[in-house]
Amino acid sequence: MRPEAEPALKPVFAKIGKPVAAKFRPDPFQLASLEAIRDADCLVMAPTGSGKTWIAEEAIRSVFQKGGCCWYASPLKALTNAKWVEFGNHFDPANVGIITGDTKENTDAPIIVGTTEILRNQLYDAMHSGENLNCDLVILDEAHFLGDLDRGFVWEEIMIYLPVRINLLLLSATIGNGEEIAAWLSSIRGKPCRVIREEKRPVPLYPLFLHPSGRLMPLMETNRLFGKVDDFIGRRSQGRPERGIPPFGEMINVLEKFHLLPAIFFLKSRSECDAALGTCPPPEGEKADEEFLTELEALLDRFPYLRNHRQLHDLRTARVAAHHGGQLPAWKFLVETLMKKGQLQAIFATSTVAAGVNFPARTIVLMNSDLFNGHEFSPLSGTEFHQMTGRAGRRGQDRVGFMLVVPGRFMDLIHIRKLLFRKPEAIASRIRSDFSMILNLLLSQTPEDIREIFANSLASYQRRLGKAPGQSAGEQADLWTGFQRHLRFLREERFVDGNSRLTENGIWASKLRLDQPLLVAESLRKGILPRDDERLLAAVIAPFVYDGDQDLTVIRKDLSRRLTRAYDRVVKTLADLAERLKAGGFPVAPLYLWPAAVIYEWATGGDWNRIILKAGIADGDMAMLIMRTADNLRQIASLKETHPEMAALAWKAREAILREPVVFE
Repeated sequence: MRPEAEPALKPVFAKIGKPVAAKFRPDPFQLASLEAIRDADCLVMAPTGSGKTWIAEEAIRSVFQKGGCCWYASPLKALTNAKWVEFGNHFDPANVGIITGDTKENTDAPIIVGTTEILRNQLYDAMHSGENLNCDLVILDEAHFLGDLDRGFVWEEIMIYLPVRINLLLLSATIGNGEEIAAWLSSIRGKPCRVIREEKRPVPLYPLFLHPSGRLMPLMETNRLFGKVDDFIGRRSQGRPERGIPPFGEMINVLEKFHLLPAIFFLKSRSECDAALGTCPPPEGEKADEEFLTELEALLDRFPYLRNHRQLHDLRTARVAAHHGGQLPAWKFLVETLMKKGQLQAIFATSTVAAGVNFPARTIVLMNSDLFNGHEFSPLSGTEFHQMTGRAGRRGQDRVGFMLVVPGRFMDLIHIRKLLFRKPEAIASRIRSDFSMILNLLLSQTPEDIREIFANSLASYQRRLGKAPGQSAGEQADLWTGFQRHLRFLREERFVDGNSRLTENGIWASKLRLDQPLLVAESLRKGILPRDDERLLAAVIAPFVYDGDQDLTVIRKDLSRRLTRAYDRVVKTLADLAERLKAGGFPVAPLYLWPAAVIYEWATGGDWNRIILKAGIADGDMAMLIMRTADNLRQIASLKETHPEMAALAWKAREAILREPVVFE
């Protein structure tokens, strides 16, 4: 492929380069945000890279200097860890603490960084104890997660439970109905929620098209597709065969020729990301960059077990890497660190990179116009598109950022053109009843109080407006019905008494803030968990945390008899409760044997690579299984007063599984 470009691109490419260094001056929207958050709530919507973190830092500084306390919540552990380090540099590590499912440091500090679920749990505890949360400002980063199908209800719960005296700062790049969200917050909190909106990207975006011949051309001219792109679509629709997608190495050569690197290629799946590496040969006649090698060696000294990583050779020689959920946390951190420092040519990533992880590039490359949303493939939404293109163009390093569209089987160019002009979608309420929520609310609230909480929900507000984007009014109205159904079941299982108060069992079960709290609580209540072997305990907890539908093959006779006996005992004892749950219409995930088998082998000192190979799972999936098992064990370990022996064993079990390469400092 011979790299060529349309003459029309010459003036655009002339803009490529580093902007002139200038003294930082806050933008008007940043100053307006700080003014707003002083005495009210504030929702800031601004493109990725436009300086929302600066607003957070200055808002924290203002509260901190007056002796107040702040809570910064983010949806991702990687983002939380990064902010902990960042804020430590700004405010001194002694003043900044972190709380996630697996990390607790300096928890009495005036500035706390943590995951959103932890903040929600602290609000439950504050409501139960009757104490006010020791906080003057709460910052919810990536606030568009309020509309996330699986986790959005946690954001909504925080907004409903948060004491009115604590100001709330919401930061987001993409919310289609920000004014509606702010009006809802004002209505339930009785104080203004100012909306600050900044539309202008810090680095302008220019859309490009890569013709199968290797020729770069503009994707658009004014608001229409560029003529030759239109011609290409016409030829394709007439059934003329198009050339296959060129190897990624060749595409990188084209980008390099026109100074469009570094790039992030968004691909459909983990396997595509991994396979792309094989098409990227080392640059010809180019000596290894000393700065890059020094940086890489420093990271490998920090994580020595990554020296055997199967993709290290591609990273070292071709300066490319794959980044996705199947990777080890430490490997993703290494890749992110090198990319942020401009040391890599390209990253092949799934869409998870677009949400929350901050390492932009000069160019983002779209190979598909659809996306797997965790449940199915569907056309890219406006929100998803804005998240991805938000990574194009590095503030302070680029005067222009690029989106390169590559034609292929799953690329609808008409859809991409529409997305360039589409606003992010409106957020719909995701609040729902579940057993953990009901148990925790009943610690401090009566059913009538809970009815009032549901009346304050975004779901109820949207229903009153006659607006329910993405959710039927019937589903929203079902909140109270759902609560009553859960309450009835909790009464039948003796976690709640006839007066709708928690029984002794209900009180300690409320501390199990898990996906399957009743099954774990029943295991404790019936005394069926291993009592004398922390490795076995870790193993039998693992099936409760796996929420996928993959039942990997395990040869029973090859497993330890102690393990299969302990697992069978749990499954057999819980079968009746599982049936009652199903009969009540509640979802019950199957308790597969394979998670117990792999966690047991790991807890007993097994070799990481051997376990991965034998089980046939990805590094990242194994790491996630371990982290979630550790989080469940941590919650059992919190039951020191009612289950002291089991709590102590759970802590030992946690320590048995949290080691390299899962955890890293």
